Amino acid sequence: MHFGNGYGSQPGAWRMPGVDPTSYTSFDNQVRFAQTAERGKFQFLFVPDFPALKGDIATEAPQITIDPMMTLAAVARGTQRIGMVATGSTTFNEPYNLARQFKALDLMSHGRAGWNAVPTSDPQIAANYGRQLPPRGEKYQRLHESIQIVQALWGSWEQDAWIHDTASGRFADPAKIRPINLRGRHVGASGPLPLPPSEQGQPVIFQAGGGDQGLEVAGRYASGVIGATYTIEDARAQRTALRNAAERAGRDPDEIKFFPGLMTTIAPDRRAGLDRRIAVSGHTFSDRAGYLGQMLSLRLDAHNLDEPLSKAQLAAARPSPYDPRSSHALGIAREGWSLRDILAHGVIDYHPVIAGPPEDAADHMQAWFEAEAADGFWLSPDVYEDGIDAFVDGVVPILQERELFHLDYQGRTLRDHLGAPSQYGLDPRVSG
Repeated sequence: MHFGNGYGSQPGAWRMPGVDPTSYTSFDNQVRFAQTAERGKFQFLFVPDFPALKGDIATEAPQITIDPMMTLAAVARGTQRIGMVATGSTTFNEPYNLARQFKALDLMSHGRAGWNAVPTSDPQIAANYGRQLPPRGEKYQRLHESIQIVQALWGSWEQDAWIHDTASGRFADPAKIRPINLRGRHVGASGPLPLPPSEQGQPVIFQAGGGDQGLEVAGRYASGVIGATYTIEDARAQRTALRNAAERAGRDPDEIKFFPGLMTTIAPDRRAGLDRRIAVSGHTFSDRAGYLGQMLSLRLDAHNLDEPLSKAQLAAARPSPYDPRSSHALGIAREGWSLRDILAHGVIDYHPVIAGPPEDAADHMQAWFEAEAADGFWLSPDVYEDGIDAFVDGVVPILQERELFHLDYQGRTLRDHLGAPSQYGLDPRVSG
């Protein structure tokens, strides 16, 4: 599950009835939402990060948690099984700090932590560190170096180095705790970390980048990839490319799992789902109408939100070849929905949107999974306060009845949940 700002994935979620408007700073609420996802047997929470103030703060809450690591530290103490994956950029963070923070979270959670290792691409973030963005190639060189140094630091204690034997008075075996002394072109570290292994050895690597360089990083190091695809064809192609990249790196392609996104508004029927999305984020539709028009090669009037497209408009509409969402948007328009309802279908959201009964969400997930377009999904409920429960109580039982989702956790660590192979320190197949 996408774990964001404490309100939900939709603009306006903070104003919905029953929502605590102070959830942005409420760790108690964040823990409660995580516990609901754990009740639904979700394998992990995924926390993006954007260390800068972004968006219209006058009327909307930022879409991220106030701090990924602090949030998940609180969640770790309030949950028992669900995994926790946080984003940590390598562009403006040193490998030693990243290694220490994520290993500490892994120990605190008894082996449930994952690191989404990505570079930074926004100049606003760079400015907050008093720097400029380096060239893309340099960012990815630093990312490769950082991941290898972090993993080496994670393995700087041998797995039996911590003795903690009160009878003999031996706390640890210093002969089994060694510096790593690694340095690349951009980063380095001596080590060792002052941290022993966790129950899963070390955190799991995730990746959420893009392009050929992101694909290479994922293929070499990642056990999970957070995707951003809108069509089943694109998702299948991305998953295949990831598996091929893993194979080129000398890994078993089954070691890497692809998770495309899915945004959910679970309701008794489609009309109720659309009405709920209008209630949550309908105030943004006037601004979005223009972009929808660009997608369909039409000039759309935001004053006509309650009117369907005319026959002449439908005849003239041409889906943009540059936006994979366009064909779906035109298909929805041809069903005769009003412009407001077309937008409520989520046709310009960044992930597919299910607004309707639980069966619709289950059917979507089953179709993508059986088409080998997904190994799982990262879900973005519209409003956390009741949207997580709606998915857990409505969709999860259907997936379980269809034998597509587990009835209970089979293990205790994130590696257990993902079926990821054990790893401690660097992977000798891909280091160097």
